[in-house]
Amino acid sequence: MRRGLKVVPVALAAGLVLEIVVFVLLAQWIGYLWALLLTLVASVAGMVLLRREGTRAWRSFRAAAQAGQPPGEQVSDGLLGLAAGLLLAAPGLVSGAFGTVLAVPPVRRLVRRRIQVAAERRLSSAAAGDMFGPRRVRVYPGTPSGPSPAGAADGPSSPADPGPTVEGEIIDPGRR
Repeated sequence: MRRGLKVVPVALAAGLVLEIVVFVLLAQWIGYLWALLLTLVASVAGMVLLRREGTRAWRSFRAAAQAGQPPGEQVSDGLLGLAAGLLLAAPGLVSGAFGTVLAVPPVRRLVRRRIQVAAERRLSSAAAGDMFGPRRVRVYPGTPSGPSPAGAADGPSSPADPGPTVEGEIIDPGRR
């Protein structure tokens, strides 16, 4: 079992205890009936958000696929909308608060960007390009990254030899 998966049961148990503590504290402050009503309203709002976001995510994914565009942004945005709906629909005030925050468009864009960066790090360049579209690359000329083999020149020596190595970095035009 992976090390990160061992933490999941402990995190779920801690989350459940936190939900109960927050509910009891809020119920003592505003009354049990109002706390229960607030929890039910949040759950119904989450179910409505789940339905709306699921439909919207599916439509935007199909539109991107039919237009021949990479569906990465539509998929990640749809998954975040569904996560916000699930967090709201789950009976609990803490999860409802996280779901509400995740439903806010600027927060969702920020989280979507973080998910995209994490996915691009874990996927191959080809898979990331298929998912999120081509990357713009800015190339800075430099020296090859290591000593050249004995007898090799710095230029192309045969049609199979592409030439010297050029180091570069991937620059996303949206992040500066």
